[in-house]
Amino acid sequence: MKIQHVALWCTEIEVTREFYISYFNATSNAKYVNPSTGFQSYFLIFDNDVRIELMFKPTVQARLSRIEDEHIGFARLSFKVENEEAVDALTEQLRSDGYRIISNPRTTGDGYYGSVVIDPDGNRIEITV
Repeated sequence: MKIQHVALWCTEIEVTREFYISYFNATSNAKYVNPSTGFQSYFLIFDNDVRIELMFKPTVQARLSRIEDEHIGFARLSFKVENEEAVDALTEQLRSDGYRIISNPRTTGDGYYGSVVIDPDGNRIEITV
């Protein structure tokens, strides 16, 4: 058995789509729109055939807690890059482009080197080796 895809609700689906294409080399299918419900989605595909479905529907509410608050449910998406220098470079690119870094590059207690950034919809994105 393997996971088919992970789905994320978005407040601004086009902005979130561009984030993953620009910084994480995703490719995207054409947008699906259900005119009767207002539901919209894109499937993003990454190099290793992992897929994320970005979804928007006008009736879905934004998170009420602060972005930095942890909560029950999925904690983060993690993207593996080539080396520590790639973690540093992507983290700095995201910072200079105005994205919020909540954990600067560092070696964690369990031996991973990585950082954590907030995507356009408040999701934690880990960049790691």
